[in-house]
Amino acid sequence: MNPELARLHAYPFEKLAQLFKGITPPANLSPIALSIGEPKHSSPEFVKTALTSNLGQLAVYPTTKGIPTLRETIAEWLIRRFKLQRMDADTEILPVMGTREALFSFTQAVIDRSKKSLVVMPDPFYQIYEGAAFLAGAEPYYLPCASRDSFMPDYDAVPDAIWQSTQLLIVCSPGNPTGAVTTTATWKKLISLADRFNFTLLADECYSELYFDETSPPVGLLQACAEIGRHDYARCVVFHSLSKRSNLPGLRSGFVAGDAKLIKPYLLYRTYHGAAMPVQNQLASIAAWKDEEHVQENRRQYRSKFASFHTLMDNALPLVMPDAGFYFWVSVPFPDDEFCQRLYAQSNVTVLPGRYLGRDVNEVNPGAGYVRMALVASQEECAEAAIRIRDFVRSHELNRI
Repeated sequence: MNPELARLHAYPFEKLAQLFKGITPPANLSPIALSIGEPKHSSPEFVKTALTSNLGQLAVYPTTKGIPTLRETIAEWLIRRFKLQRMDADTEILPVMGTREALFSFTQAVIDRSKKSLVVMPDPFYQIYEGAAFLAGAEPYYLPCASRDSFMPDYDAVPDAIWQSTQLLIVCSPGNPTGAVTTTATWKKLISLADRFNFTLLADECYSELYFDETSPPVGLLQACAEIGRHDYARCVVFHSLSKRSNLPGLRSGFVAGDAKLIKPYLLYRTYHGAAMPVQNQLASIAAWKDEEHVQENRRQYRSKFASFHTLMDNALPLVMPDAGFYFWVSVPFPDDEFCQRLYAQSNVTVLPGRYLGRDVNEVNPGAGYVRMALVASQEECAEAAIRIRDFVRSHELNRI
């Protein structure tokens, strides 16, 4: 077996299951899960119709490149959403089976194993980044995202020697778990670094359509490219998904877009990798990418839940609204794993310890002391969870007096 497999960490939810092992929460309290970022809003009916009305496509082998209409629809969406001058649907876009598999496989394709290489990533992070680096024969280099820096990596603090060994820089914007959004100025700085040190810049933008101000959507990497006249998107790729945007995690539909010189060899890799999206899923995806009304409604529901949750918490915890996404990243008054364990035991609410999403840098895990709360449950369940968490925190404070 590949010896790099031994370097993989247990997934955060495996660790959470071990943390809860042997604990029986109160039977009179219904379980509320805020631990996993799985959208629970209803999937659009018109997408379901598009899927079921095309089940005849089950008899068709899908092509790796996808049908032209899907790529053209994605190109139109990108141009409209990110104010692009152009996007070539034939050479600069690839449909993928959700961003998770694409993030992993792209890393395998882009890393030159003949060289000592680094994959630079935020810390805390989505664990696929790290596993993809290990299995591509590269080393992860973690950039702590601390509250003093608005949960953004300090790119200026990275030594030139690190950038010189970097083959891939991964940026998650809006961030998971922090919700921090990369600014246009920072995107431009990173593009300049990619040029100077000849590495690929990867933007994981799967939360880009979950934001709170309808007049100010998060800026994307390709948008920053367009602003500086970089219309070939050299060294830049973005990853998008319908999972969060359209509440379609089970459709397994996303795309990679950007530099044609990167997309072409990645397509070759994928023809062997074998992850072609079924045609009926592609046709359903076209319907989803063409419609914005359901996405606006999705954002409305999240705004309502965030506002209610914040009010009901009543300052029991220092909640800070994220820039975007559907997570509260909140510091807690005692160790985060202990907080989650006790909360589950006393209140039957599950949240995720921040330390499970981070790695030690200089003996400090930037996720420690925080928990991630995913406001994916129903409005009623999120409100009930806020009340239970509030009461749990206050009962803990009373017990310390």
